[in-house]
Amino acid sequence: MTKKGSLLDRTAQLEVGDRPERPAGGARGPLSAPGRMFDLTQRINDAEDRATAAVAEAETAKQQLEEARRTIEALERNGSAAGAMEIDISTLVEVPGRRRVLSPAEYNELRDNLAKNPLVHPIVYRSLGNGKNEIISGGNRVAIYRDDLGRTKILGVPFTGDAKAAEMGATFANLLAPSLPDFEKFRQFERLQHESGFTRSDIIEASGLTKQHVARILSFEKLPQAARDAISKRPDRVGGHAAEDFAQLAANGNAEAVVKAIEALVADESLTQKRALELAKPKAAPKTPQVAARTISIGRKKFCDVSVRSGTVGLRFAGKGADADANAQTWADKIEAFIRRELEAQGGE
Repeated sequence: MTKKGSLLDRTAQLEVGDRPERPAGGARGPLSAPGRMFDLTQRINDAEDRATAAVAEAETAKQQLEEARRTIEALERNGSAAGAMEIDISTLVEVPGRRRVLSPAEYNELRDNLAKNPLVHPIVYRSLGNGKNEIISGGNRVAIYRDDLGRTKILGVPFTGDAKAAEMGATFANLLAPSLPDFEKFRQFERLQHESGFTRSDIIEASGLTKQHVARILSFEKLPQAARDAISKRPDRVGGHAAEDFAQLAANGNAEAVVKAIEALVADESLTQKRALELAKPKAAPKTPQVAARTISIGRKKFCDVSVRSGTVGLRFAGKGADADANAQTWADKIEAFIRRELEAQGGE
C-alpha cells in the first residue's frame, strides 16, 4: 500500500507547467486560494493513481511470469503425471532464439549423459494444430536426440497454454537459471521484453535479480553489434564484468579494437578475458629510444656531457657552483657565435 505523506511532501515535486492550458474561449482569471488548493489536490490524486497503476502492473507482470515459469517446470518435473509420452521428433519445430546456446563442454556432457541414460526430464511442447509441435523447453535435448543419437522419438509432455504464456514461461525460466551465462540472460531479457510487452522495470522487479547483476547483464547492449554477434556464438566466453569493461572501452572510441578482441576471445580457447581486454585498450605511442650522452674529457678528466633529445642539444658541464655556471655561459656564447657564423656563411653562398 502506498503511504501518503503530508501535503507539503506531496506537492514538492509539482511544477506550474504541469497544469494544462485552458481553451482561450473558456479562460478565467486567477484562481482563488481554495481553487488553487483544489487544483493541487486533484493533480496529487492523479499522480498517486498513476503510481498505483504502475505498481499493480508490475505485480501483474510478476505473477504472470512466475505462473508461466512454474507451469513449465512442473511439467518437466512431473512428466508421467502430466501425460508424458513419446513424440515424433520430425513434428517438432523450434522458435529461433529460444534455445540456450551451450558451450562445447556443456553440449558434450549433455550428449554423453543422454546417450547412456533415459531421459529424466521430458521436453515440453505446444501443439500448433497442423501436425507440428512447438518446442517450449528442451531444444538442446531434441537436437542431440535427432542429430547425434539418430533417434526419431523423444519423451514429451504437452503445454496447454497459449503462445504468449509459452514464450513467457520458457524465457523467464532461462533468465533465472543460475548456470546461464550473463550474455544468455541478456538475450533472454530482451526476448522477454519484446515478446511479453512488459516494461524493463517490470521484468527486473519480477526477476528478483540484484541491481548490480542487472547492470552487468544490460552492459552487453552497450557493445557494438558486431561484438554481440560474436558473443552469441559462445556466450560462455564473455562474462558480465568483462562486458562492462569492453563497453567502457568502446564508449571511449575503441569500438573497432573491442570487436577484434572479442572475436579473438571467442575463436581462441587459450585467450583469457583479461588478455582480450588488454588487446582492446588503445596502444601507447612508441617511445623514442634515448641516445646515450657523449662525454667530452680533457685527458682523464670529464669536461662535459653532450646529449640530443627531441630536437634539443644539451650540455652538462662537470663541477659545481660558479665554475660550472661560468663554463656553461662561456660555451653558450661560443656556440651561439659559431651558429651565427655558419648561418652567415650559408647565406653568402
